[in-house]
Amino acid sequence: MEKIYVGNLPWSVDQAKLKELFSEFGEITEATVISDRFSGRSKGFGFVTFSKDEEAKKAVEAMNGKEIEGRELKVSEARPRDE
Repeated sequence: MEKIYVGNLPWSVDQAKLKELFSEFGEITEATVISDRFSGRSKGFGFVTFSKDEEAKKAVEAMNGKEIEGRELKVSEARPRDE
C-alpha cells in the first residue's frame, strides 16, 4: 500500500497543501486533489502516493480522523478504481 485515499478535504486544500500535510510521514511521489472537470473546483478528496509502504501506513494511522479546518479527514488505503 503506497497509495492512500484522503477524503473530506476542506475546499481550500490544493495539491501543494495536500503534499505539505502528509510530507512529515515520508517521501511523497505524488499528491493529487480530484477536481470537477467542468468547474475546476475540488471534489473534496484526493490521493497521496508514498515511496514506501510503511510511510503510507503511518500516515493513515496518524491522519485518519484528524481535523483540518473544521473537517475530519477520512484516510485509508486507496482501492483500485472500478472499471
